[in-house]
Amino acid sequence: MRRVAWYFDFVSPFAYLALARLGELPREVEITYRPVLFAGLLARFGQKGPAEIPAKRRWTYRWCQWQAQQLGVPFRFPAAHPFNPLQHLRLAVAAGAGAEAVRRIFAELWTTGADPADTQRFAALCRELGADEARLAAPEVKDALRRDTEQAAAAGVFGVPTLAIDGELFWGADALDFAKAFLADPGVLASEEMRRVDALPVGAQRRG
Repeated sequence: MRRVAWYFDFVSPFAYLALARLGELPREVEITYRPVLFAGLLARFGQKGPAEIPAKRRWTYRWCQWQAQQLGVPFRFPAAHPFNPLQHLRLAVAAGAGAEAVRRIFAELWTTGADPADTQRFAALCRELGADEARLAAPEVKDALRRDTEQAAAAGVFGVPTLAIDGELFWGADALDFAKAFLADPGVLASEEMRRVDALPVGAQRRG
């Protein structure tokens, strides 16, 4: 069995779309689902999220809507986006971050068009997953999410979704084919040109 880690945040429509394709990975691959706080990664690497740049936000939403149609995946943006995913991430942690729980939370957020801040819907989701809502504020749950986010950043995970395979990172909803190629032949990252681009010098840097 070959183990890979999949880093995600429920706020990301790209993560939802990537989730729909994880079944394309070889059967001998075992996926560990790793919820992380995307905002924490952005802060660590000094980035803005796609939804924080108006033109990019519009493009992101349009592309995701189109891509879901191409994949035949049920998809509907929530009532407001971006939203605060912290409670849903903690719920995933409290529920064991298993595939079934992760998929159910994603479905609640990305197929219903509901408001992620709806407390009644969230309470019902907690009950469905057998998680005590009060436990989400427990130090061990909060610390686990914080620790996983910090460890992800330390490993170079700068965005979501990201697949980590044998120390290599494959980022984005469109990275699955690259990841599959690497799983089939790690040599795809060992070519002369791959080594050259890995060591490519910086020619100019943006000021300010």
